[in-house]
Amino acid sequence: MFCKLCEDIASVRERDPAARSFLEVFLLYPGLRAVRMHRRASWCFRHNLKMLARWISQRAVRKTGIEIHPGAAIGRRLFIDHGTGVVIGETTEIGDDVTIYQGVTLGGTGKDSGKRHPTIGNGVLIGAGAKLLGPFKVGDNSKIAAGALVLQEIPPNCTAVGVPARIVKRDGQRVEPFDQTDIPDPVAQEICQLQRRLHCLERECPWASQEAHEGGGGI
Repeated sequence: MFCKLCEDIASVRERDPAARSFLEVFLLYPGLRAVRMHRRASWCFRHNLKMLARWISQRAVRKTGIEIHPGAAIGRRLFIDHGTGVVIGETTEIGDDVTIYQGVTLGGTGKDSGKRHPTIGNGVLIGAGAKLLGPFKVGDNSKIAAGALVLQEIPPNCTAVGVPARIVKRDGQRVEPFDQTDIPDPVAQEICQLQRRLHCLERECPWASQEAHEGGGGI
């Protein structure tokens, strides 16, 4: 247990430039506290102490603002940065070295039974406010951009952005950590393509554009 704690703290210091010391991370990081409390809740849940497990998990919510169901399976070195508003459902599975930012939901669609929450591979980064809903898998080393809505499987080594999320990068190799603001917007790209197409049509049929403006859109 102590080795896991040291490992968790080392991973936080490695991934968060604001982490100044071992003691600061241990005492003041809500993500670390939530993971530690989840381990206790998970042990109780697996040993059929489900009421106690839920009590521990709800106590963690009050203390950290992070809700992790005791039935969720979490790997090693999970880093929940800031963490407020993070929700992780009962059948969620999270691999090793995953980074989750605030406001993330790993939930279900309300239509499934049994396995109804996402499976997150190793080395995945999930940006602030992203929502992953359903029993699909996010492959190893993939990146989910802030605010994305993911409803289907994401292959390994991919970057997904948008609502609903679309894959905008796939290179077959591990991608380096990236600035979440430096990503393409697929919706804006579609709008630009439509605008270019409209301009081309107006040049080909100028009379159509003139009639549209004169009519003013009325009936």
